[in-house]
Formats: sequence, C-alpha cells, structure tokens
Amino acid sequence: MKDVVISGTGLFTPDQSISNDDLVESFNAWVRKFNEENKDAIAAGKIEAEQESGSEFIVKASGIQSRYVIDREGILDPNRMCPRIPERPNDEDSLQCEMGKIAGLEALERAGKKGADVDAVFVACSNMQRPYPAMAIELQNALGCGGYAFDLNVACSSATFGILTAANAVRTGTAKAALVISPEICSGHLNFTRRDSHFIFGDACTAVLIEAADTCTSPNAFEILGTKAVTQYSNNIRNNFGFLNRCDESGIGKEDKLFVQNGRQVFREVCPMVAELIGGHLEELGLAPDAVKRFWLHQANLGMNQLIAKKLLGKDAPEDKTPVILDEYANTSSAGSIIAFHKYQDDFASGELGVICSFGAGYSIGSVVVRKK
Repeated sequence: MKDVVISGTGLFTPDQSISNDDLVESFNAWVRKFNEENKDAIAAGKIEAEQESGSEFIVKASGIQSRYVIDREGILDPNRMCPRIPERPNDEDSLQCEMGKIAGLEALERAGKKGADVDAVFVACSNMQRPYPAMAIELQNALGCGGYAFDLNVACSSATFGILTAANAVRTGTAKAALVISPEICSGHLNFTRRDSHFIFGDACTAVLIEAADTCTSPNAFEILGTKAVTQYSNNIRNNFGFLNRCDESGIGKEDKLFVQNGRQVFREVCPMVAELIGGHLEELGLAPDAVKRFWLHQANLGMNQLIAKKLLGKDAPEDKTPVILDEYANTSSAGSIIAFHKYQDDFASGELGVICSFGAGYSIGSVVVRKK
C-alpha cells in the first residue's frame, strides 16, 4: 500500500456576491408582495402571512454575512427568486465543467502536475446538473486526463468521501494520481422564499489532487494519515428533486423539490456525531485533539463548528484553530471544508497536523487527517 498525499488544491469563486442586506431587501419585497396578493386567504386563516427577515437575524443564526453566486440578478428579483442560468449547447463546456476546470487547473499548478499526469477524476458534489454523461468524464476530457472518471454524491460530505475514494485508488494502484472536484451550484437548489434558510447557501468549486508520495514534488503537500467516513439515515436534510418527479405531476414545483431541513434537530444530532467521529479517528491514529494545529470543518453554521471544537478540545477554540470562510462564502456544501483548507494551509510547518471534516445530509460525515510533508 502506497503512502498518499494531497499535493495541490484549487478554488473557483464566482465574480458575483450578495450581501445579507441585499438578500434581505429582496426577500422582504417578496414577502410584502406575497402577503398583499394573498391578503384575503391570510385574513380567512387559510394560509399564514410570511414574515420579513433581517441581516442581524441571519448573522446570529449562522454567522453568514455574504455569499458568492453564479447569478445575482435572478436571485434578487422579487418576481423570480431564483438564479437565471441559461442552458448551454451540448458542444460547449457545461457550467459545472467550466467551474471545475478553473479549480482543477489551479490544483494541478500547485502540485506541479499536468492533466496528463492524472488517471482518475471524481466529481463529488451535492447536485449534478445532469445524470449522464458524467460530469467527471466531461472534466476528464476538458483537463486532458487519462484513466477513468465518475460522479459521486454524498451531499455536503461529497468532497471528503471523494478524497477517501481517491486516496484508496492511489494506495491500491488503480490510479497514479486522482482529482476530486466539487462544483457546487447551491443557489440552484435553494428556496429563496423560505425565511429560515434563504440565506444559507453560496456557489463555489474546489479541486484536490491526490497522488502517491513517491511521485510528489510539490512544496504544498500534505500526507494523508487516514480517512474515515460514516453515514446514518435521516430525513432532517432532504431534497426530493429527481427524474421521477415528472411521473407524478402533483408534486412538481412543491417545496420539497428544493433544499429543506429541520435545522435545530440537525444541530442537536450532528454536532456530537462529528466530535465523536473526529475524536475516534484521531485516537485510532494515536493522536490527541490538542496535537492538531487546525480543524478545517464543514462551513454550514458558525455555532456548530464552535460547539464541535469545544467538544473535541474541552474548551473554546481560538479562531485560527477552526478557520471560518462561511462569513464570506456562506455554506458551499461539500466545497466548504476544502475552501477553508485551501485558504488556511500555507502557514503549516513540516510535521504539523490537521483535520479536514465535512458533515451533512444523509447523515454523512467524512474525516481526513493530514500531516504537512
């Protein structure tokens, strides 16, 4: 079994951003419009009036202050409340391919590699824009990679499960080097008319290159000491959109065809599961939480990350121990922990330890323990 490293990471950030104030202004305009159009039904008690949102509420509930998106105009239009992303001809790169190519090329550059050096590509994200041909195969072609490629979806844990899959492929020799690419267009599956969640998501794409330690020449490399994953079935985070929707017209356009969650229950159930998984993973490797320089955690909710770190360390963690990017990016699903890793790794000295951890729908939790080469 070969030793395996993460030799490069890449990030694509959209050039459009929406602040909390922008989002609240649009949402509240929609609320006033909805309540006016439905005032008779509201007065008769047939439906409930919608409540306005506020920037302070969003920050308190999540820690989010802004988010990057593919299309700002459609989201902020009170008559639309949805990004406007035109379909592309089949002979053009798809949107997720375009995002993935930018992130993938940066990861290759940081690793000192070319597409031809890669013989496995995994697109790992919460939603694919089509079922087939696989997004991964399109990216394999766009980046000039060889070997094989396939898509995988474990919601917000897709990237860490992708790293696990890639690391095992390289360890066992079924690939020399593997790219894990996570093009998350979360704004496409977010209901921007729900007060409790309209602020949660943003768009971004990450890429991670995994290769054998003996082929690595990158100064940015981290040795993968171990990977661990767990899943447990739950309906508390769900999206029922799929190809069978057309077979029952009564469900088309219903709220459950977009992201829905029971946020409070998720908070209560997932935090202890994550702390237990990371703690157990470190113990299996003979490591203590205090020995870890940095935890790059899933970027869904600031309070969740603070609680997880406190459970692991037995005390409040300093800011640089669990870096935050969700204030700027919001929740970018599987890309979040990798964005944190990408942006907060350059100060590591040889031998220092870190943990990349994601958690989300499923439930699914993935942990990757790394050591700076």
